[in-house]
Amino acid sequence: MESVLVPNLLILTTVLISDLGRRPVGKARLLRPFLAAAVVVPLFVKAVALSGNGLLLELAATAVGAVLGVLAASLMRVNADTRTGKPVSTAGWPYALLWVAVVGARIFFFYGMEHIFGGPVTHWAIANQITVNAFTDGLIFLSIAMLLTRTGTLAARARRVTRHVAGLRPWSRTACRGCWPAARAQAR
Repeated sequence: MESVLVPNLLILTTVLISDLGRRPVGKARLLRPFLAAAVVVPLFVKAVALSGNGLLLELAATAVGAVLGVLAASLMRVNADTRTGKPVSTAGWPYALLWVAVVGARIFFFYGMEHIFGGPVTHWAIANQITVNAFTDGLIFLSIAMLLTRTGTLAARARRVTRHVAGLRPWSRTACRGCWPAARAQAR
């Protein structure tokens, strides 16, 4: 249970701290999830199934995670900060509730495997030659895929906002270093 609980709570905490409210979208924020994944995967992934139904389960979990990541990203707004023109995201309770529900469901599944409905699932897993490690790894891959897909979508949306704002400005930082504050003051 610890192999599922720790990475899920780590991911949930990281996401909620970095995303709730109005937050700037910068390089550090976009790299942090990849660093978290680089820590979580080697520490908690036991034995990746390389064939058979275990591999199919892990791939399906990864695909579900990607879909949930897109859904999570759709619950965030990304726009330009009115003062700086840099991208910022805004995420509220619907975003937080989705993450809590998904993480809670993953934790409940493993709790249920040990205490509630372990017999039928174990029978099904044996009949389909799926190991406990494939279940564990699949849920971790679901978490990581959700996190990284959300991050990739956030990065794409921030880039789109940045390009849109740059196309609207008569002055840009790249075109004239030092002109941006003057142009902003002139616009007031």
